[in-house]
Amino acid sequence: MMVSWRTFLSALLMAAVLTVTGNVDARAEEKTSFRVAWSIYVGWMPWGYAADSGIMKKWADKYGIDVEIVQINDYIESINQYTAGAFDGCVMTNMDALTIPAAGGVDSTALIVGDFSNGNDGVVLKEGDTVADLKGRQVNLVELSVSHYLLARALDSVGLRERDLTVVNTSDADIVSAFTGSDDVTAVVTWNPQLSEVTKVPGAAKVFDSSDIPGEIIDLMVVSSDTLKDNPKLGKALVGAWYEVMTIMSGTDAKAIQARTLMAEAAGTDLAGYDSQLKTTKMFYEPAAAVSFAKSAELPKTMDRVRTFSFEHGLLGEGAASVDAVGIAFPDGKVIGDADNTKLRFTAEYMALAADGKL
Repeated sequence: MMVSWRTFLSALLMAAVLTVTGNVDARAEEKTSFRVAWSIYVGWMPWGYAADSGIMKKWADKYGIDVEIVQINDYIESINQYTAGAFDGCVMTNMDALTIPAAGGVDSTALIVGDFSNGNDGVVLKEGDTVADLKGRQVNLVELSVSHYLLARALDSVGLRERDLTVVNTSDADIVSAFTGSDDVTAVVTWNPQLSEVTKVPGAAKVFDSSDIPGEIIDLMVVSSDTLKDNPKLGKALVGAWYEVMTIMSGTDAKAIQARTLMAEAAGTDLAGYDSQLKTTKMFYEPAAAVSFAKSAELPKTMDRVRTFSFEHGLLGEGAASVDAVGIAFPDGKVIGDADNTKLRFTAEYMALAADGKL
């Protein structure tokens, strides 16, 4: 679903673990200057707009701080840099938040639940029209990414397992050309905009997508828990800027169209293309909706599925003895996993301030 997924995640995760020591403490202090990373994806384009339009500066000025919004072309590299302490916050999915910074020992907080994929990720076949037709095939995808997770969920829906097929690790940059240019590549799992391209292939059929597992592939703004604790102004400024942009882009007036057009151009598409991607993205334009989602009984269930997949694929680290290795906390205080090693936290506190008009 993102721009550049982890092809060599184990090595990257180990690198993150090795660079964590000392960086966490360096972020745990009161300060006035912050850096936040983002990468190109339909649900994260608002961060670029917030920076370019001056909205982020307006909210940072309100709280007497400076927030630099930095675009990183390589998605996984942005998370690695965040994990290593180069950034105070970074956009990422719920699965990556667990398997990279949290599993690497960096206590991280999901400050903003921005959206979830609602059709932006999909399984596409040639010469087949059901998930069951995957059996015995080679399936090209970015291994150990949310595409891999989506495949596992698709297989679950028809009683198949990964051993019933062969996963072929393929970069997001190569997935379209592989599917369109080779008769031997007959099944792929990918995300938009690549998904829209592979579905155009004559005879191709999308047999499963993220709308079949709504709310499981979640896009977040994640910040260092230590930094947020010592600097609540950062949380308020980021959330304030985010929901101002949400209000603008969700409208139908000229300002909304201009905002989405700028986001589209920055993403390498046009307004129609960007709006098409938004249709398969469940954006939480209203903070109250995001609060409800973060506090829902479904979120812990989703994260239990995600952590189970992650453990089974070795993504919680070599030292993870069980699925409970990393604790995940939720707004109601519930923790799944090791409460003494809680490294991923979902909060509704700052989004609730936005919903109540208290920022």
